[in-house]
Amino acid sequence: MKKELNKNEVKLKEYKARAKELVGKMTLEEKCLQMLHSAPAIERLGIKGYNWWNEALHGVARAGVATVFPQAIGLAASFDEELLESIGDAIATEGRAKFNIQQKFNDTDIYKGLTFWSPNVNIFRDPRWGRGHETYGEDPYLTSRLAVRFIHGLQGKDENYLKAAACAKHFAVHSGPEDVRHSFNAKVSEQDMAETYLPAFEACVKEAKVEAVMGAYNRTNDEPCCGSKYLLKDVLRDQWGFDGHVVSDCWAVKDFHMHHHVTDGPLESVALAVNMGCDLNCGNIFLYLLEAVNKGLVTEEQVTTAVERLYVTRMKLGLFDEPTKVPYHVLSYDLVDSKEMRLKNLDAARKTIVLLKNEGNLLPLDKNKLKSIGIIGPNANNRRALVGNYEGTSSRYITVLEGLQDYLGEDVRVFYSEGCHLYKDKVEPLGWRNDRISEVKAVCENSDLVIACMGLDPGLEGEEGDEGNHYASGDKPNLNLPGLQEEVLKTIYESGKPAVLVLLSGSALAVNWADEHLPAIIQAWYPGAQGGKAIAELLFGEYSPEAKLPVTFYKTVEELPDFTEYSMENRTYRYMKNEALYPFGFGLSYTEFTINDVRIDNDKITDQGIRVNLKISNEGTRMGRETIQVYVKAERDGTPNPQLKAFSKVELQPGEEKELSLFLPLKAFSLANQEGKRVVEAGEYSIYVGASQPDARSIALTGKSPVRLQAIAKEQIFIV
Repeated sequence: MKKELNKNEVKLKEYKARAKELVGKMTLEEKCLQMLHSAPAIERLGIKGYNWWNEALHGVARAGVATVFPQAIGLAASFDEELLESIGDAIATEGRAKFNIQQKFNDTDIYKGLTFWSPNVNIFRDPRWGRGHETYGEDPYLTSRLAVRFIHGLQGKDENYLKAAACAKHFAVHSGPEDVRHSFNAKVSEQDMAETYLPAFEACVKEAKVEAVMGAYNRTNDEPCCGSKYLLKDVLRDQWGFDGHVVSDCWAVKDFHMHHHVTDGPLESVALAVNMGCDLNCGNIFLYLLEAVNKGLVTEEQVTTAVERLYVTRMKLGLFDEPTKVPYHVLSYDLVDSKEMRLKNLDAARKTIVLLKNEGNLLPLDKNKLKSIGIIGPNANNRRALVGNYEGTSSRYITVLEGLQDYLGEDVRVFYSEGCHLYKDKVEPLGWRNDRISEVKAVCENSDLVIACMGLDPGLEGEEGDEGNHYASGDKPNLNLPGLQEEVLKTIYESGKPAVLVLLSGSALAVNWADEHLPAIIQAWYPGAQGGKAIAELLFGEYSPEAKLPVTFYKTVEELPDFTEYSMENRTYRYMKNEALYPFGFGLSYTEFTINDVRIDNDKITDQGIRVNLKISNEGTRMGRETIQVYVKAERDGTPNPQLKAFSKVELQPGEEKELSLFLPLKAFSLANQEGKRVVEAGEYSIYVGASQPDARSIALTGKSPVRLQAIAKEQIFIV
């Protein structure tokens, strides 16, 4: 019986036929040039030039004014799938609105297209990695869920057209070190590939139907990722059935011969990339492609296949249809940076800030009990610490200092000191060491309470080659607060005034001294252009914090394996042996939640999965949102720590109770064997249900233990 195609499949079939017809009219040279990210116009066929390179990690980037949402790592801290989809949709709205006006004025420059090279779904396996703040953290499951919803938002729900085209990057096994990424060979076991490095990409391809996948700079198990048979052919196309296009990372193909030394020169590098299924070159080395075909290194058929894939994407975006047929053509420029977008951005910032410590319920503050407040630190008035990297331009930035000044108005006197340089030992080049310390003491002396704003900014952690990276490669050498920041913190503490530490950073910092001595600590990430307002409102209790850590905060870098070691042993919460400073999944609230009546519908593990049911109530006096987290642990030797396998966000008014149901599919109980095959082994499994991990440190910090339930698999089951 012949399968009937749905509307999407019918439309895709039509696009493929149209692409085949149009590409069939091109000369070989024209086709080769279409595989560059800056694809030239073909006037005789009525084809406009198109630049594929655009960025939208947490807002439309690098093309003027757009909403600058919290950096990706902050969005991950929300543990909120609906938020990610909403932000993806907002980015696509602004992207379309900007594209429409740019097209009106014939602007087809870089960063002006509808193909967004986001999200970054690499696993943040080591806190030293400079690009970790571009990711959704260290957990493959959380990353998968958030990425799928972000892609859904970005690509839209129209049956005929993509709102924008998303791209999952960097495929695969890429998470530093940045300074050797062009030559590095990541050695990874099949087990770690299946358990850690590939699941998020698989979800992006199979569930989200992501339009593009970008290869990584590095080699993985000896093959350069942008020319890897294993990754691009065996896994992506054959196993997962990926039907979109593959783009190289920027200038990565020339690394084949210049740094990886797997080819003899540009012709062989281009041939390897194209023959393995790389359709689009970010860079210019595909200028050698015509010669490679003429010399028999690549077939014209392979080129044609690649260009057809690229043109299917352009057709899905409606670039070859009458604008009146494309629903997104009506999105107008007044949607960009609108009041609605600013409110959405503020809401996102509120949902991403993590309360790490609140001794004696110092927070929230009461401005009626304060006559003066001190704001001290290099990140207090640092716009860069709001935005992270791959950012757009906001029409207004609200730093922490500005947010507090706006919030407090004339009611409370605000004293400010930069405190110290972000990483140098003096602010003024001709000054003495620690040249702001007397000012710090003066602010403390005159303040009832001090807010210390410390941490990092994207000048200290970022991508290799980013302009202004203090550490050159973009990776952190350690997990310490840089420069004199801890020295200034100690001076604030010695003043005897109550102090709150606000950390702005894209990664974990080992703030052991602060945890031991300061009563309140907040992790605000890079909270976006509205970040200072959200932080001020949180400090004064306009809303209750709800975010959770998407990464582990370690106590020291010494407990970590070597940065270049890609085995997951003793990495992330799933495999670590030591106790964390602040664990993955941890975050406090201003209100009190109680979870009870936790039960499962079946204690036998079968292909029907298991449903977890529970009741949660808000026993406090404030409205709040809590994240229910479900972890699974295979109770046998040599298995990982309990792993996150389900989560759900719930909002509760004071005194309100709700019933929740979370589903654990059969796959949630599986682990990868040494051959990389997922299997549920016979035996006992623990299911932990709560608002944190079931580890001892989380229990000590929250004062609550997740509920433990048990289920049994009676026989071995392989996951197909």
